[in-house]
Amino acid sequence: MSAPDAVAVVGTGAVGMTLAGHLAAAGHPIVACGGTSIEGIAITDDAGTRDYPVTWLATPSAARRAAWVVLATKIHHTPNVTEWLDALTDADSHLIAAQNGVDHHERLAPCTAAHIVPTLFYLNAERTRPGHVHCRSTGRGIVVPDDPAGRRVARLFSATDLPVETVTDFGTAAWEKLLTNVTANPLTTLTERRVEVLHDPAVAAVALDLLRETIAVARAEGAALTDENAHTTLAWLQNLPPHATTSMLQDRVAGRSLEHDGLIGPVVRLGAKHGIPTPVNRAMLALVANLRGPEQAPNPVTAAEQDDSPEH
Repeated sequence: MSAPDAVAVVGTGAVGMTLAGHLAAAGHPIVACGGTSIEGIAITDDAGTRDYPVTWLATPSAARRAAWVVLATKIHHTPNVTEWLDALTDADSHLIAAQNGVDHHERLAPCTAAHIVPTLFYLNAERTRPGHVHCRSTGRGIVVPDDPAGRRVARLFSATDLPVETVTDFGTAAWEKLLTNVTANPLTTLTERRVEVLHDPAVAAVALDLLRETIAVARAEGAALTDENAHTTLAWLQNLPPHATTSMLQDRVAGRSLEHDGLIGPVVRLGAKHGIPTPVNRAMLALVANLRGPEQAPNPVTAAEQDDSPEH
């Protein structure tokens, strides 16, 4: 029996390290590419903390072709990792695109000849320091297309304890995931609070407005969503663990650039294309885009919270 394939990970934040940790637990050697130097992966959840070895590569010149590559950068950082994708992938590789958005193929096809497998990540994961991630269960793991490449990725993860769903209508699934992102990300970031803020009735009402606008745009794009999805999405978010956070809030706290254009921008742009008003999404986009820089911004998460809850 052959040894498990190595898996290269581009994007060593919470999502990338969570997926890497699950694969490492199943015996796959992990190669972490770029970013901050890390010596290993530590995953903390309700079962405790588990540590896994990792090989870290500083530059693309040190990389070689991999059968499996996890891409877990933010959408707007994709142009920064094209040299890594060129070094790691060829036509036989599978690129597990664990990114947000609804246009994975269009965005990534110019960057690689690999089989692109858009992958929707549902765990609530938060990086506490390089290589260390705190994971909270949400009832779902990852979602991939029910096509040959997607099924191969599902088999890759079948030896892990990460739940994997294959869906025929991946376009609808991607918009369903975007519903959570256009809601929780800007509202937590602007209020400087974790997802518990969605229990506030006034904030929940804004969330429903964001969701209904996004659903109207999604339907115009062919997604099979209804108004009921607004209520089920909000309920799902409200049922997350109270300390659950979002990737945009984490980036705000850390002084990193925000993914607002990749998450909210498509709703506004596609709404304009279809003649669908999106005033609440447009307001969120403008407000998040104009947040103060980290040197002026107050710290929205105390040191105690940072320690207690080690990206969504």
